[in-house]
Amino acid sequence: MGRSAIIGGAIAGSLCAGALAQETQDAQDVPPSSDAVSAMLGAWEFSNADHDKVCRFVFRSDAAAGGYRLEIDKNCPNVFPSTKDLAAWTVDNYGSLRLLDARGTAVIELTEAEAGIYDGFQPGQGRYVLQNAAAAAPVRSAADMVGDWALARGAGKPICRLTLANNPAGADGLALKVKPGCDALVTRFAPTSWRMDRGDLVVVSARGQTWRFEENDASTWQRVSGSPDPILLVRQ
Repeated sequence: MGRSAIIGGAIAGSLCAGALAQETQDAQDVPPSSDAVSAMLGAWEFSNADHDKVCRFVFRSDAAAGGYRLEIDKNCPNVFPSTKDLAAWTVDNYGSLRLLDARGTAVIELTEAEAGIYDGFQPGQGRYVLQNAAAAAPVRSAADMVGDWALARGAGKPICRLTLANNPAGADGLALKVKPGCDALVTRFAPTSWRMDRGDLVVVSARGQTWRFEENDASTWQRVSGSPDPILLVRQ
């Protein structure tokens, strides 16, 4: 075989390999479908295989490094040390779920075992199970929520204390009593009633405005808003 034929074959082989590598890279770069993203949004329960260690994740649609914003319960790093740096999430074009740190690096990878349930394994940590919170736990009723609560900014001190009562207030709400000494944020909103709506707790002002809270755990609910400063409702 002549030298030119050998060179030509090498170039062709190189071009073919390059094209194949590009196709592979292009496949990896395909963004997840909107359906795959939408299916993950909301609250999920993260646990070990025995279900004696549990914490909550909230998958958001806001952009973050490598994917979308992920919120975790403040107790998660104590229960699962591998979660302490989690800040984002994404699904790849093979359907795997990746939990990422603030730099967009995958920390935990999970695969879908069945609809609404993902699992994975981490050396030293064992098996992880992630399941949709709506399927993992019953929806809270109004009777579950009656009692004394405090509003707080993140992990800070309470900014207001209130009582969720079980007596009617208006056509579709229950009475809410605000105790003295509340922050201006709460007094401007002026809540007067509350109700449960599709698993969320909705606080209503005298002007008909609403604050919606979703469950982090049985004693902590977080206001649904675009603010980076979360407002928590904590049972007292």
